[in-house]
Amino acid sequence: MTDVTTIDRLRAQFDQQLAGAATEQDIRALRDQYLGRKGGVLATLMKQVASAPAEARAALGRQANELKSAIERALDERKAALDATRPIAGAVDVTLPGRPVVAGHRHPLTVLRERIESIFSRQGYEILDGPETEDDHHNFEALNMPPEHPARDMQDTLYLRQPFARPVWRPDDGVTAPERPATLLRTHTSAMQIRYMESHRPPVRVIAPGRVYRRDNLDLTHTPMFQQVEGLVVGERVTMADLKGTIIGCLRELFGPETAVMFRPSFFPYTEPSADVFIGCRSCGGSGCAVCKRTGWLEILGCGMVHPAVFEAVGYDARAVTGFAFGIGIERLAMLVYAVDDIRRFYENDFRFLEQFPH
Repeated sequence: MTDVTTIDRLRAQFDQQLAGAATEQDIRALRDQYLGRKGGVLATLMKQVASAPAEARAALGRQANELKSAIERALDERKAALDATRPIAGAVDVTLPGRPVVAGHRHPLTVLRERIESIFSRQGYEILDGPETEDDHHNFEALNMPPEHPARDMQDTLYLRQPFARPVWRPDDGVTAPERPATLLRTHTSAMQIRYMESHRPPVRVIAPGRVYRRDNLDLTHTPMFQQVEGLVVGERVTMADLKGTIIGCLRELFGPETAVMFRPSFFPYTEPSADVFIGCRSCGGSGCAVCKRTGWLEILGCGMVHPAVFEAVGYDARAVTGFAFGIGIERLAMLVYAVDDIRRFYENDFRFLEQFPH
């Protein structure tokens, strides 16, 4: 028999079950159990109300409807509460730990170039910067490399604009047009030495770091774009001993005070005498290995005393001043300093490689 006690018992039973509903599936099960049209608790209750005595039927029906409304409202509220705690697709979960911020740092070639600049700055050298696009005069002729000089073939030049091969005749007035000068990507930063000497009188003490370009194939030890540091000292009574002391001091600061250094005669058109500079092999300690081709020595740079023809090109009196010059390839130096066996790694932008170096 249905009475008020039965309705109160169903209400208490529902409240207890709702308190334990933790998932949307639990709520759906409760809805089916109490509000299902066939076999649901409320549907059964309504049938029992219909068969109750006439004097109690109205009050029981009202209470049964109130229970149904209360159950529907409670189920809707509980579902809305669960939906509010469910992560939205694509939303940020603020409870997750934050991602660490990856800080950028200087490239290993930049670090090494700044080390070289620091070494020479402490010795009073001025650091120059100049155009990467040069003309033939500053890149070749003023450095004692006239058009027919075979040393030009050593540079593998990238021309942006070739000079006219022969004079150009203008038929309108019969005048020969002047020859167009060549424009090229500089093959060395020695061109900055010429530009500096053209506007400054001795004494001179400068280095010129920067990118240079040559028609080299990309391989383990060559790249068509690389960096150099050229050095120049000009003054009275500058000697080969000054050059050797400067180079040895620089290399031993980079590689260690016990580094063996050797000078071997060589040829460069803008220096005379000229020398190639070697250091003791860092892989075998000078005993001979595949890295140094069993010689115990690694070539590191070229240098020499400035050729008098270079002084004449910039208006210096070659009888009054002397000077020395040197050129260092930063990538080649970095391969030795950092023990890297492939020059291409410096330009592949692989963070796993770049993050290994001090910065």
